[in-house]
Amino acid sequence: MRLRHKPWAKDYLKEQHVHVVTDPENVRGSWHTRFAKKQPLHIEVGTGKGRFIVGMAKQNPHINYIGIEHFDDVIVSAVEMAVEENLPNLQLIRGNGEHLTDMFERGEVDRVYLNFSDPWPKKRHAKRRLTNRRFLERYEYILRQNGEIHFKTDNRGLFEYSLVEMSYYGMVYEDISLDLHAAMPEDNVMTEYEEKFSKKGYPIYRMEARFVHE
Repeated sequence: MRLRHKPWAKDYLKEQHVHVVTDPENVRGSWHTRFAKKQPLHIEVGTGKGRFIVGMAKQNPHINYIGIEHFDDVIVSAVEMAVEENLPNLQLIRGNGEHLTDMFERGEVDRVYLNFSDPWPKKRHAKRRLTNRRFLERYEYILRQNGEIHFKTDNRGLFEYSLVEMSYYGMVYEDISLDLHAAMPEDNVMTEYEEKFSKKGYPIYRMEARFVHE
């Protein structure tokens, strides 16, 4: 992702404390207090400019959503959308997905979304992929029992890697699509990248995977 520096971003994020949290470790275990109602909690790791998470919050008022983004210059776009929409079931975190277990208590989250994550194609960078087992451990910790990961990408290599990695981890697949837009689900909310790549004719790969506990 090529970033355009926005020198005003950090101050803007501090001003929008109703919509964005810059110290998520202080809300760990009590995220329901940030929302109008206590509802199931879904999070997106790597929310980018926010189109997906805002769209999901608008479409599903009975679910609380949190979008997590590491870069100030990116998340400000999501925050601007959140401010404009003023949705009571949407919050944003300026933070690094590496630290999910510092942000959320065990079993606090109902679903994790991973959309068009960086594929980190070089083998030596595999540990940085958001579907690597060290990240799966984090998701398993914060998700409730039998919690799910919903994953979308245009990158076939990353998709195949993720299928294998999740399988080795013992996860169960609830749904797999090798061309999501061939039979577009009515409730599908597209990300910026999804729209861009699908317009170019690239297939969009999607899966739903669930952690299994005895």
